[in-house]
Amino acid sequence: MALTEKSQQIMDLVKELTVVELAELVKALEEEFGVSAAAAAVVAGPAAGGAAEEAGDDKVTVEIAEVGDKKIAVIKAVKEILGLGLKEAKAKLETIPAVIAEKVEADKADEIKAKLEEAGAVVNLK
Repeated sequence: MALTEKSQQIMDLVKELTVVELAELVKALEEEFGVSAAAAAVVAGPAAGGAAEEAGDDKVTVEIAEVGDKKIAVIKAVKEILGLGLKEAKAKLETIPAVIAEKVEADKADEIKAKLEEAGAVVNLK
């Protein structure tokens, strides 16, 4: 798909964002325009993963091993990190271990891990 110059500039800026920053941007866009990006994220997810596989880069998977005593805080953290609704974030944690992010850069994985551990989860990086 050919992008306009303005769209390409936006795309380049988005590529530089961390996972947390991107989740915050998605949340702000959802609030601003009254839409949900959950369906778009599901559709876009596999394509992005395929591109990462082809690149052959060292990527990390972030997995919650235990939710801990602060389940609500962990659900809120997952909601923020992934840009999900509360119901979707809760459903993500129904099966433990729960993969939160796959094939992400190590520094982004560390950011996600820190945020989840701060909320009370036990997190593994694979």
